[in-house]
Amino acid sequence: MVNKKIDISSLELEESIVSISRVSKTVKGGKNFKLRVIAVVGDRNGHIGIGLGKAKERMDATRKAIEDARKNIIEVNVVNGTIPHEILGRYSASKVLMKPASKGTGVIANTRIKPLLELAGIENILTKSLGSNTDVNLIKATFEGLRGLRKKEDVLRILNS
Repeated sequence: MVNKKIDISSLELEESIVSISRVSKTVKGGKNFKLRVIAVVGDRNGHIGIGLGKAKERMDATRKAIEDARKNIIEVNVVNGTIPHEILGRYSASKVLMKPASKGTGVIANTRIKPLLELAGIENILTKSLGSNTDVNLIKATFEGLRGLRKKEDVLRILNS
């Protein structure tokens, strides 16, 4: 799928905070603590974005994460509430296998990636996370997998040729 710039002014985006964690940097005088927030935005109609924000205060980190997510919006190919084909998303040491599911299955996924799939408008999907299970890597692997989805016609054309 070609990544084109999406005008977010026409979208009604919902926001979800997926993870809040405390991170530290060791310096000569001790440790500096910050909060890292992972946010997901989506319109439940095929548009999704993820963002990461770090700050000393929770509200600042959340604001930064949501702003970052709004800058990274992609269009996801959703067919009848599921994905058009099986795909393996990879990021760093994490892999997320995503398979289309029949109506009524629901979103069967890790608790960290479930909001990402739901905000994309995917209602039925089977997922399996493989490798590293860190929050950031799982979310980015899922995002990369969704970015790599093709249209059903393209998949059929490739299979028939």
